[in-house]
Amino acid sequence: MLKSQTRLAAAATAAFLLSAPLAAWAHHGWSSYDAAKTMTVEAKVKSAAYRNPHGEITVDHGGKTWNIVLAPVARMEARGLAAADVAVGKTVTVVGYPRTDGVAEIRAERIIAGGKTVELR
Repeated sequence: MLKSQTRLAAAATAAFLLSAPLAAWAHHGWSSYDAAKTMTVEAKVKSAAYRNPHGEITVDHGGKTWNIVLAPVARMEARGLAAADVAVGKTVTVVGYPRTDGVAEIRAERIIAGGKTVELR
């Protein structure tokens, strides 16, 4: 019995240690965005993920599908941006910074959704 518990603990520890770098890699820093170049995009939400470490939506703009990186859920909720405000089919206006490497992704600084303007940073 003790041997199987030790194996289970070792397997759980190994799984955690292997997954930690993936989580860190998935959560990118802000240095890959061009803070000198502001973009404004008004479009309907194509997909939405209201989750941590930060929310994300996708929109079609200029012939591309753009990934919009939002703020953490707690910050969005504290500032009045509910999941329903950025749901699929809703029209939003996003002001933010595009990636420097040409990937169709924007770090949102503010969003106009559900009849209100919300500062995300």
